[in-house]
Amino acid sequence: MPIDLNEHRNKQNNQRQQNNSPQQQNRQNNGSNSNNNKNNKGFNMDSLQMPSMPNGKLLTLLLVFIVLILIFILARPFMIVNDGEVGIKVHLGKYEDVPLNPGLHFFIPIIENIITVDTRVRAWNFSRNEDAIGSGINAQSIVRSKAIDVIDVRGLPVSIELTVQYQLDRSKVPQTFREYGYSWEQKIINAKILDVVRSVVGNYPAEDLPNKRDEVANAIIANFQGKLDATPNKPVKLDSIQLREIVLPPLVKEKIEQVQAAKQEAERAKQEANAARERAQGKADANIIEAKGQAEANRLVSDSLSARLLELRQVEMQGKFNDALRENKDAQIFLTPGGSVPNIWVDSKSRQRTTISNQ
Repeated sequence: MPIDLNEHRNKQNNQRQQNNSPQQQNRQNNGSNSNNNKNNKGFNMDSLQMPSMPNGKLLTLLLVFIVLILIFILARPFMIVNDGEVGIKVHLGKYEDVPLNPGLHFFIPIIENIITVDTRVRAWNFSRNEDAIGSGINAQSIVRSKAIDVIDVRGLPVSIELTVQYQLDRSKVPQTFREYGYSWEQKIINAKILDVVRSVVGNYPAEDLPNKRDEVANAIIANFQGKLDATPNKPVKLDSIQLREIVLPPLVKEKIEQVQAAKQEAERAKQEANAARERAQGKADANIIEAKGQAEANRLVSDSLSARLLELRQVEMQGKFNDALRENKDAQIFLTPGGSVPNIWVDSKSRQRTTISNQ
């Protein structure tokens, strides 16, 4: 590089010599010789200065730099793993055993790749509703399928609607994808829950399922958990299973409704009988109380009767008969047995009127 600079400077000096006077040329030649002597002895300070770059070379370097940036952007040799996800680095088609935690990770394009897997709690919905027609996975990590069709112990069809919530084990995601691939949910969740529901519900008659709902739900949970525990490496954790509805055949449903209506009618009749019995018992109790009250009143009246009181009553009655005889002298007077005071009289003029007076 210093040699090229000297040649360039010599060319410039020669051009100047042609335009300058002989004296100036001599001075320049002397200066040039002295500079050459210095260059021969060591580095010259002017030799360290970069020459001015031609416009063509500068443009070429700029284009190369832009192309490299575009290649980097298009190749995207990096991947961002979000929270709630796990990354799997694939090197020449082989899954690495160590999962990648959330953050920025780099890889070598063409040779390596990174795939992300959702490790949040997922739900598999088995339903008869219209939302299950379009089966698949939506943005909320919910898998939708049709209700599970089951045959009961007598061969009657039953539909089961339930929801299974589960979660991948973060530390075992690479092994799970190596073993089951992207269809791990179909192989682990769907296949096992179908087998469990059909084996459990198939042990009951259809009409007993509504009354034994809790028993059936607990059996499904226990059996499904057992199948997950028996899976190699236990890749999935069970969160919950909700048995939402048991759909019975129309005939069985109608029979159950009839039985329930009969039970309700019997219960209503029983309640009415109890109410009538209570009313009768209340009336009888009231009569007893009234009879006891009347007896007590009679007893009090009987205890209150004395000889002097009877004499007083006879005197009062005698006065009434005397008054009657003064008004009607034809009245007939009768004496009661054992009594000395008349207490019955009959008007002989008017036989249609008979007056009876008790003591």
